[in-house]
Amino acid sequence: MSKQIAVVGGGVIGLSVAWRLACAGHRVRLIDPAPASGASWVAGGMLAPVAEAGPGEEGLLELGSASLASWPAFAATLTAEAEDPGLRTDGTVLAGLDAADAAELEALAGYLDQLGRSVRRLSGRELRALEPGLAPNVRSGLLVPGDLAVDNRLLLTSLRTAARRRGVEFLNASARAVRLGTVELTDGSTVDIEITVIAAGAWSGSLHPALAGLVRPVKGEILRLRGRSGALPPPRRTVRGIVEGRPVYLVPRAGGELVLGATQYEAGFDTDVTVRGVRDLLADAERILPGIAEYALVECAAGLRAGSRDNLPLIGWLEPGVLVATGHHRNGLLLAPVTADAVAALVDGGTHFAAAFEPEGAT
Repeated sequence: MSKQIAVVGGGVIGLSVAWRLACAGHRVRLIDPAPASGASWVAGGMLAPVAEAGPGEEGLLELGSASLASWPAFAATLTAEAEDPGLRTDGTVLAGLDAADAAELEALAGYLDQLGRSVRRLSGRELRALEPGLAPNVRSGLLVPGDLAVDNRLLLTSLRTAARRRGVEFLNASARAVRLGTVELTDGSTVDIEITVIAAGAWSGSLHPALAGLVRPVKGEILRLRGRSGALPPPRRTVRGIVEGRPVYLVPRAGGELVLGATQYEAGFDTDVTVRGVRDLLADAERILPGIAEYALVECAAGLRAGSRDNLPLIGWLEPGVLVATGHHRNGLLLAPVTADAVAALVDGGTHFAAAFEPEGAT
């Protein structure tokens, strides 16, 4: 049965949920003052649950792997309905610069072995055979062939187009609070609705009492680089480096571009790009991939990820008529397909393994 649904938030999660619900025949209104912006717009685009795995996050690895398996079909459907989101299937290489970095990668490989998710260990020479631009002093690394990457900006554009074509109505406004049957806007007006989905990222915590203290902003800075004439070409694969214990990633884009990250700060809602952040990113990235010194620096930006207490997303009912889909932290793009499927299942009265949010146990 078709329902009237409001989705609050127009990042990758909100757009994916709105599109999926509209495909299921529901009447959907998306509320966001600037859809397809924010953290989703400045994301790196890595779809890498294995490369980002860590002890204590086995649930996130399982959820991310399930969503990764959905990504090829998700991208193919988007391409057919709107535009190609730029999915890349070349995989990820992890590179360690010194002995301590190499030991950290070996520990990760051992942990993944225990989980039955083996990766290929590579010497520095083997790494450079795959990616010739890597620095001569890169000691060793790992190859994760199953990881994917996506052009986040092409993805957002495609999702917005697909949602519009499916009849989603876009309301360029800011929500102040969500209550049963009503979304209160900051201009004092209200939207009366059957079901509301809170998918407002780092801003979700202020929209419903049950989310207070469960979602926080986590700042991340990214740089966008473009190869110039005479410069070495960018890598084919995503390169995740560890430089004296500090993570850095470089994600290739079409046209010789690279997206470079990944600073991470607990800085509230501050979105200024800092000199320190830019300096550290460039210095560490150049030690992994020296050729970027000849690239053009075309953009510096910061976004606010929606952090949760345990890095797992919050997906489920807050009360009858109010759903939440937020707290995806660094995995919003990766988890978009499985989150959209979970919300659609819940709206239609079913269940889904990704719907793990339980208000009673979360407070």
